[in-house]
Order: sequence, then C-alpha cells, then structure tokens
Amino acid sequence: MVLENKLGLTDSSELAHVEEKVSKKKALEMFESGLLDSFEAGTFEALAEIHRYLFGEIYDFTGKVRGVNIAKGYFRFVPVMYLEAALINISRMPQSTFDEMIKKYVEMNVAHPFREGNGRSARIWLDSMLKKEIQQVVDWSKVEKDDYLLAMERSPVKDVEIKILLQAALTDKINDREVYMKGIDASYHYEGYNVYRTENLAE
Repeated sequence: MVLENKLGLTDSSELAHVEEKVSKKKALEMFESGLLDSFEAGTFEALAEIHRYLFGEIYDFTGKVRGVNIAKGYFRFVPVMYLEAALINISRMPQSTFDEMIKKYVEMNVAHPFREGNGRSARIWLDSMLKKEIQQVVDWSKVEKDDYLLAMERSPVKDVEIKILLQAALTDKINDREVYMKGIDASYHYEGYNVYRTENLAE
C-alpha cells in the first residue's frame, strides 16, 4: 500500500525516491540555515518541527501524532490511546548526560509518534540534544546498519548495546557540514534509502 501523498504518486518505489531526494535536501537546509539549532532540543515539539520540515512537501500528516496503531515485525509501538501521554512524559525526561539522552531516544523510538519517517527524524532530534547538552554528535557514518538495527531492536528491553555503539561514534565536530551530510546518508541507509547522496543535492 502506497501512503497517501501530496504529489499524487501511486508507485511506492517512485514515492521512496522522491521522498529521499526532497527530504535529504530539506535536512541539509535545516542544518545550513541554523534552523535546527532554534528548536527546543529534547522536546516532542522539536521532533515534530524536524519531521514537518523534512517531509512537509510530501505528506499531509507531518508533525502530527499518528491516529493509527503501528507495528514493526512482532514489536508494537505505543498504542494510540496512550501516545499523547507518553510524548508528554518523554519530553519531560532528563537529558543532561549521554545515558539520559539515549534513554530518552529509545523511549521516543518506542513511541514512534508519526505514520512515517520516525527513525530519520529521531536521529536528527537525538543529535540536536547531544549538541546542546554535551557539545557532541553521533558520526552516523561510523555506525554499521546491522549493528544499529539489532541494538535498536533490543533497546526497549536493554539499552546497553545502543549506548556502547553510539558512544563509540561520538565526535565533537558538531558544526561540520561533511559529518552532518554523511550522517544523513547513513541514517537514511538504515531505512533502505540510498539512491541519492546529500552532498549532491546541495544547491
């Protein structure tokens, strides 16, 4: 089933290509304009703004809390009836240390507030928190896809693995354009989007 979109596309692979191209370009714009640094890091509102900016040209539901229950494999994300309360609680979670921020990130992943684009938005959201609180970001290009996906799959039960994985990839190059662009490409690759490279989409 192809998600309803503003572009009227009915072919899922065509939609995936357009979504990747447009949203990677928007991700770069968000970084270069400084807009990303203006959001209140660690809040659901910041995540909603990131989501809206990335995917707003493609979908109507951007930045809006989903109204349907969703699952990935055997794992069910937070049911709709508890979602609003969960997002308020996550926004209030502490974020002064690396461990606290990863815990918050894991909880947001379990919430999965949007119909589509949760992972890509949440990784940018995590980096904006890390940048603000400890002046570091994850160099996602150093985090292998399979390692990341396995660690995230296990994270609701035990978050040690994802903490170790991401801590090993931390860098203090928080304003480095190349680190950011490679990170976006890696982040999209985790979700199976790897047709375009962000650096080639720059104006």
